Amino acid sequence: MAVRLETHVAGRIEDYALIGDMQTAALVCRDGTVDWLCLPRFDSHAVFAGLLGTEEHGFWRLGPARADGTQPPAADRRRYRGDSLILESEWDTPRGTVRVTDFMP
Repeated sequence: MAVRLETHVAGRIEDYALIGDMQTAALVCRDGTVDWLCLPRFDSHAVFAGLLGTEEHGFWRLGPARADGTQPPAADRRRYRGDSLILESEWDTPRGTVRVTDFMP
């Protein structure tokens, strides 16, 4: 398994979805990045703060593979499961569909 370091440009605010556990929350962009997360509580320091827009602020991305030098694709579909903060994102790729389920237990 290879780990790739990449640069990241924060998304538009309307491209973010909220997941949380009533103690803290994260903002997940349509491209699969977690761009804001404070742990273990809302008033803790940010672990990921990519929403601020520079490489040093950090982010985590989970989504379909892509070619080097290309931007991560935006999810084709996103929805919350029922009345929960469980977020399902789906990407259609030439080889099939990728579904990522984001939540905080």
